[in-house]
Amino acid sequence: MSAAGTKTFAAVDLGASSGRVMTGRVGPDTLRLTEAHRFPNRPVNLPEGLRWDILGLYGGVLDGLRAAGPVDSLGIDSWAVDYGLLAADGSLLGNPVHYRDRRTEGVAEQVWATVPPDDLYRATGIQYAPFNTLYQLVAAQGTPQLASARSLLLIPDLIAYWLTGEQGTELTNASTTQLIDARTGDWNRPLADRLGIDLALFAPLRRPGDPAGTLLPAVQERTGLPGPVPVTAVGSHDTASAVAAVPAGRRERFAYLCTGTWSLAGLELDAPVTTGASRAANFTNELGIDGTVRFLRNIMGLWLLQECMRTWELTDVTPLLADAARMPALRYVVDAAAPEFLAPGDMPGRIAAACRATDGPVPRTPGEITRCVLDSLALAHRRAIREAQHLADREVDVVHLVGGGARNALLCQLTADACGVPVVAGPAEAAALGNVLVQARAHGLPGDLAATRELIARTQPLSRYEPSGDPTAWEAAARRTEDARPLPA
Repeated sequence: MSAAGTKTFAAVDLGASSGRVMTGRVGPDTLRLTEAHRFPNRPVNLPEGLRWDILGLYGGVLDGLRAAGPVDSLGIDSWAVDYGLLAADGSLLGNPVHYRDRRTEGVAEQVWATVPPDDLYRATGIQYAPFNTLYQLVAAQGTPQLASARSLLLIPDLIAYWLTGEQGTELTNASTTQLIDARTGDWNRPLADRLGIDLALFAPLRRPGDPAGTLLPAVQERTGLPGPVPVTAVGSHDTASAVAAVPAGRRERFAYLCTGTWSLAGLELDAPVTTGASRAANFTNELGIDGTVRFLRNIMGLWLLQECMRTWELTDVTPLLADAARMPALRYVVDAAAPEFLAPGDMPGRIAAACRATDGPVPRTPGEITRCVLDSLALAHRRAIREAQHLADREVDVVHLVGGGARNALLCQLTADACGVPVVAGPAEAAALGNVLVQARAHGLPGDLAATRELIARTQPLSRYEPSGDPTAWEAAARRTEDARPLPA
């Protein structure tokens, strides 16, 4: 299917606002990524709540595979925690619930009455987030759909099932459910039993690189792909794939920032950190490629700006960034990790209200609000990376910023200024590259994780941002945005 010494792989990469099918051509000194097809991901507000348009996404995947042409394998990654329920005959029981749906409000307190937060964190290493799969499943208890379900598939595993007819649960994504023991890499059955969660709903665990079936004849006909086409399990949580594509050197002491709708800021470790201090700081221990642990914090990310643009009915971010660059630095700042920014709707109004609540200046124009978002994200990146170093007792010399935010030069420079260390930005399509490279390793192209990162560094465009400005200004701004909301004891 490819020239001698190279192979071609399709990466299905589903994000919270769009999906894409990318093709990657990989060889010993070759790594070329091409976009075959991009399609929107538009959640739907129904009377019963916010739902994913999973059928539209699947149609986009099929169209993308047709556009990709012949490939040696394909892999699928997506956002975490959400799932589809299947009946005994394998049919889908309704559209998957969106993690921003309000059904989990108040559920955490119900769970903590049975399993206190400290015990829950020690058992799983996963941060508190109201949308974790564990809370979603407790919220769903007693519903007709869950009562009728015979299997549960996380989003990338659901797409893989429709493509192949085979069910599995990929481990990096499973670790975000808050039902996996981060130390053993297996289900925490005592925890699930205490909460009345039936782990028999989950298909057998797969690990990145494992086979995940071959395309069904009907799928081959629809996509025009000559067969057989294997599907390969990758780091199916898009952050796991993105971290695998961080172009760090073998001896580099690095932190990573996976930027997009969310910012995921943290370190790559060999073992989880499940101390009380780590729980209080709301750090998570998700499983990564080759037995690594992604020790990180979730930050709202460019969702803040995306929602502002939706309110303003704007689609081009370039003029906003130009206006923001002319605004005074650190005049308007908010806590970008604050829970009031989670739900969709009137983000400019909520940002203004947050500034007003701290008696600070209130941004009013789109340029002022955009600068507020970017300064606030840089501060949140700074805080998360500094706390990760302290909690894991590990220093870093550089921050690798990957994902869509790598295209935002102002955000990259502000992050370098805030963190006080250089930022290396790129690749922007990190999740797709990590997806492709895990497939390449599984299909005969040699190299460990460090070697694949070196290949990315040699072949992909990267930009370096050195810290500048006044560090004391960032210190003062950081004190204004300290989060005063302690986690429940």
